[in-house]
Amino acid sequence: MREIPRVAVVIVTYNSGDVLAGCLASLPEGARGVELAEVVVADNASKDDCVALAAAAEVPVTVVQLGRNAGYAAAINAGIAALDLDELDAVYVLNPDCRLPPKSIAPLVRALERPGVGVTVPKMVNPDGSLQPSLRRMPTIGRAAIEAIIGGSLAGRIGRLGELITDPREYENAGPVVWATGAAMLISVPAIRAIGPWDESFLLYSEETEFALRAADLGWTHWYEPEALIEHIGGDSGVNPALAALLLVNKVKLFRRRRGWLAGAVYYLVVLLGESVRALAGRKISKTSVTWLLRPSRRWTVLPG
Repeated sequence: MREIPRVAVVIVTYNSGDVLAGCLASLPEGARGVELAEVVVADNASKDDCVALAAAAEVPVTVVQLGRNAGYAAAINAGIAALDLDELDAVYVLNPDCRLPPKSIAPLVRALERPGVGVTVPKMVNPDGSLQPSLRRMPTIGRAAIEAIIGGSLAGRIGRLGELITDPREYENAGPVVWATGAAMLISVPAIRAIGPWDESFLLYSEETEFALRAADLGWTHWYEPEALIEHIGGDSGVNPALAALLLVNKVKLFRRRRGWLAGAVYYLVVLLGESVRALAGRKISKTSVTWLLRPSRRWTVLPG
């Protein structure tokens, strides 16, 4: 790695005009301590003013237009393809609703210097400064069953039962993790070349899980660095029924792909059971999820809206 590390930023947008300007404006301070070599905005055919905002930013921005809503993974791949990796040490993949505090990239770059570390992720906080749980454990049938019974938030606070880590104490110390929210990920150039493109078949959700697990298959470590902070406004998966359903469908799809049809079928039934119970209890988001899970042929690959 160079004496002053050179980092590029790839931001994926889709009708993100209300948040993109704030993300771009935070980059110069966030990159203090490293060289911000290039910023790429990969746009999924936004109908708002995303492209105009990128062109008007104070930092020089290269806009890559995909011409359609091709999904998060496809946009990341297009953004990285627009970079000269030979001139870089790492690429920071960001959601447009992220804000970088001053000097927040440098700790992630330092973590990449650890042997075998290929991906580093920051401590994620809400706009009010509170912790936003972002770290995950390995998806298993047992964890899916526990979450179906008591819910993911509660399971995450009881030992290692849940996939989502919700105990604030787990976020105090740096260390390896199985995977983390893909809203902010710094990836070393050697890891990018070794792991290869993001899997575009997922379009939205589980693409970061697939990338992290594939990286681990190749011996790369996913590292959590709490010294690095990032503010994340947050997505719509908790309030948008279609997005919540797509998240679950893709979780099942990835599990089946990695573990085989038999384990995948059991995982699917457990997830379906959990959402069915919540739907019967009146949870509207779960009703949509059950519909999508029962009719997966089209839902596996089509983005809502």
